[in-house]
Amino acid sequence: MELPELAKQLLAGKNFATIATLMPSGAPQASVVWVDVDGDTIIFNTSEGRIKPNNLRRDGRVAIAVHNAENPYQQAMIQGHVTEMVHDGADAHIDAMAKKYMGVDEYPYRQEGEKRVMIKIAADKVGLMDP
Repeated sequence: MELPELAKQLLAGKNFATIATLMPSGAPQASVVWVDVDGDTIIFNTSEGRIKPNNLRRDGRVAIAVHNAENPYQQAMIQGHVTEMVHDGADAHIDAMAKKYMGVDEYPYRQEGEKRVMIKIAADKVGLMDP
């Protein structure tokens, strides 16, 4: 599905997103993350071994809420699914996200031995609020 322009703007901006995945029990699990967009693909970055990539490998359905940090009433609520989980380029991507969100050239919280993964998502349904 094509993302509406407002959703793209919110995802491209310096706005945090909440990502909800499903635990093995079916219970929801939500995390606040840095988020990115490339065309109609939503991207976030995490480390292998964390709950989010484990949940998404088992069940690729995801919900994302993102709001404008300067106007929280302007927001996008997205239901989608994982299209790809990739390691290639993930280290450079987390550095780009650190630049976007923190103004630094390198991600400062990298742990020794961690393996970064980019999670790419396609939207299935998008709700917008823009009063």
